[in-house]
Amino acid sequence: MSVSATAQIGTLEAKTGTVSAFPAVEGARALRDTRPLRLITCGSVDDGKSTLIGRLLWDTKAVKDDQAATLRRDSGQQNDLGLPDFALLLDGLQAEREQGITIDVAYRYFATDKRSFIVADTPGHEQYTRNMATGASTADLAVLLVDARAGLLEQTRRHATIATLMGIKQFVLAVNKIDLIGYDRARFDQISHEFRELALSLGVRQITAIPVSALKGENVVYDGSASMPWYDGPTLVEVLELATVRSAQTVGFRLPVQRVSRPGESFRGYQGTVAGGAVKPGDSVVILPSGMVANVAKIVTFDLVRNAAVAGDAITLVLDRQVDVSRGDMIVSLDSQPQTGLSFDAQIVALQADGIQPAKRYWLKSGSRRQRVTIQPTSQLDLKSGKWNAHRETLPMNAIGKVHLSFDEQAMFDAYEQNRITGAFILIDPDTNNTVAGGMITAKRSSLSGIHTEDNRVILSLPADLADQLMATELFAARREEADIRRLPAGKANDVLAGIDN
Repeated sequence: MSVSATAQIGTLEAKTGTVSAFPAVEGARALRDTRPLRLITCGSVDDGKSTLIGRLLWDTKAVKDDQAATLRRDSGQQNDLGLPDFALLLDGLQAEREQGITIDVAYRYFATDKRSFIVADTPGHEQYTRNMATGASTADLAVLLVDARAGLLEQTRRHATIATLMGIKQFVLAVNKIDLIGYDRARFDQISHEFRELALSLGVRQITAIPVSALKGENVVYDGSASMPWYDGPTLVEVLELATVRSAQTVGFRLPVQRVSRPGESFRGYQGTVAGGAVKPGDSVVILPSGMVANVAKIVTFDLVRNAAVAGDAITLVLDRQVDVSRGDMIVSLDSQPQTGLSFDAQIVALQADGIQPAKRYWLKSGSRRQRVTIQPTSQLDLKSGKWNAHRETLPMNAIGKVHLSFDEQAMFDAYEQNRITGAFILIDPDTNNTVAGGMITAKRSSLSGIHTEDNRVILSLPADLADQLMATELFAARREEADIRRLPAGKANDVLAGIDN
């Protein structure tokens, strides 16, 4: 494989789709991109994530003079090159400095002449996978580091999988510590090829592979052609400058209501941050879950009345008629509404030691709305094989699982692929108030009850009394390995029976 084909994993035409890297770096852009790019660094332990970001901050002049002096003082004899320990710019916790690892997510800001960036340094240890998932949930791009000596590891695959599940479609493979293997071109090609195969299996099509030495700063901000004349691709910062920000305009207008503003009898406005799409005075909207329809009369911000609002804007929306709107409701486009229902499919990452327990009732929080929900795990991802295995027991901490969500009252979501704000949620344990999982909606379930198949098994959703009677029969005992029965809560069972009677 040629270096240019690997480094900028060009264009691959196949039945699996088209793999394209970031466009080749052009001349200086005339205009600065005003939208900051959010990115994460991820990968296994000791692959150099903190050092890479520290070098980015150092070489883009984002480190102030007093910080630089402190860094030089605290670095000691960290390496034989006389360079500062750049990881100290990120590892702020005492435990992180003592152990030389990243525990919490560290966010930093830096900028070039062409763009500004918000970068999250995420932990590599498996026990802190939940923190990595947190950083990935808001990122537009993932920089996945691999130690050139070790290659792809299980944690590398885990982080790539989680980043993909979180909706990240742009990856940079940074093959780090290339200097420690004598700038071996063949080794770089091998790792790049292995990662391409992994990325293709995850559905990722936008990949750039770069050989780097984070400590020496080669191919980070400044090119490393002196050491690697065989590499003719972009530096890391050049790729970041040309990356795209994920759009929140793929669905219609979304405004989760955070507060109802009523300063006087003549004014009633609904406040929140636009979570998708755009709106202007005169547009017709629907208030969910009530279904009431109104028109937008006025859009107000802290300092002026506006003629339009787009995703990310904090606004107060004034409607042309009196309607019942409360915190937790959502105001949406009349012609492009989210899915509503009592049952949804989702993928979650378990974040606490107790894991996610089947049939337990949790609080689900999405935006400003909080609802009771029951969780039913269906499968768990095997990160070694990349396969989903049937799993209907407790999902352990750091597990990635597919689940069914069953609500007591009407819920409203977009698919996470369409909107990361209205398609994401957290689960809260009502007993401890701890956040026990983060998740994303994949689809609305078409039916609360009945018969369907899943992982080659028959699933029967029945009222509890009927379920108990069937489970006691010899017929079911003989077919136990082929079928599962799920008990419906009383309220849902009554709905089912009423539907049958009708």
